[in-house]
Amino acid sequence: MAGFTVAIVGRPNVGKSTFFNRLLEQRKAIVDDQSGVTRDRQYGVCEWNGKTFNVIDTGGFVPQSEDVFEREIKKQVLIAVEEANAIIFMADAATGITDLDEAMADVLRRTSKTVFMAVNKVDNPERLLEATEFYSLGFDNIFFISSMTGSGTGEILDAVTELITDKEAAEQEEINELPRFAIIGQPNVGKSSLLNALIGQERTIVSDIAGTTRDTIHTRYNLFQKDFMLIDTAGIRRKTKVHEDLEFYSVIRAIKAMDEADVCLLLLDAEKGITQQDLNIFSLAVKKGKGIVLLVNKWDLMAKETNTARDYEKVLKERIAPFTDVPVLFISAKDKQRIHKAIEAALEVYSNKQRKVPTSQLNEVMLKAIESYHPPVVRGNPVRIKYVTQLPTHVPSFAFFANLPDDIKQPYKNYLENQLRQNFNFKGVPVRLFFRKK
Repeated sequence: MAGFTVAIVGRPNVGKSTFFNRLLEQRKAIVDDQSGVTRDRQYGVCEWNGKTFNVIDTGGFVPQSEDVFEREIKKQVLIAVEEANAIIFMADAATGITDLDEAMADVLRRTSKTVFMAVNKVDNPERLLEATEFYSLGFDNIFFISSMTGSGTGEILDAVTELITDKEAAEQEEINELPRFAIIGQPNVGKSSLLNALIGQERTIVSDIAGTTRDTIHTRYNLFQKDFMLIDTAGIRRKTKVHEDLEFYSVIRAIKAMDEADVCLLLLDAEKGITQQDLNIFSLAVKKGKGIVLLVNKWDLMAKETNTARDYEKVLKERIAPFTDVPVLFISAKDKQRIHKAIEAALEVYSNKQRKVPTSQLNEVMLKAIESYHPPVVRGNPVRIKYVTQLPTHVPSFAFFANLPDDIKQPYKNYLENQLRQNFNFKGVPVRLFFRKK
């Protein structure tokens, strides 16, 4: 992550996620009373006093734990501390200093980064008095706050933004301009493995427990002259599976991640093929006008003959029809096979999505195509299309002006879309056609 980054750390259940949400003014982290619900590092952007910075919310810190997640969380916290420019160390005035707080303070005393101690749940004068014991942990910058009511958060934000230089503020702006790719797909198809293979560090907790990645995580990728944001999402599940509220949030989160993205990398399991759920995800991405790249993962596990990939792709395209102009790549996240090809495909789809065709060129090509295959005559009246123009929208959209726009039927609309695709590369991008009265 470039730009100024602040990590929020502390033991479980001190209110980190509530504080994180307050900074972001949105419900991004999953807040739940089960200890350890925030398992991964969660990213967001906070604006204060005209300055923007990244915020990382980490899982609760539990050192020396047998629990695999708690061990992983400790690793996560240490990485977050390493990545951040400053750290907000949260504790809870209601419970006072615990062994876990001591252990955390011990880790943080060794860092050269600025540490702000935030003692949470100070919502009355008695608590404020009790909270003074936290001075004994030896941190200079100490704030008494209440995440729930927001008291004290302004002071801590003032202190954080004072550390941000103008150069860092400019870098943050640049990040907001980057292409955004979301890795989407069903649980356990290998989304986190793909992310880790691309980034080369264990950014998300990869384990075989379905539904491990519960939130979306933003990662900046800046290697091999390529620069973009990767959004990793929780698996999208069918609604019947959504028993816990948590799962429900994850589905919403995945859909929101789709909303944030320019291009969706839809990961499929090679052995399962494209399932109904994958088709639902695919059509949702199309409806939202997102660029799409299909990645068939775990290809290393498939028995192959000469035309295995070709035949597989043919079946895939029959299932996703009518929108078949989509890149399909056969990858293995585990063996890092063709994963860089996947990124190249995503960047290409991104530039196709930005494509603006000059009106003169558009008319020259499309009117010729209309001339060589006229719209069918309706009730004895010939349908005439006089003019085409591209609309200034996020999704490539074209307006066709005709004498009888309502009489142009779907098969002919498909013909026009295919002509657009053949002449002006829109591979991987949904195209919208509108017919208007001239």
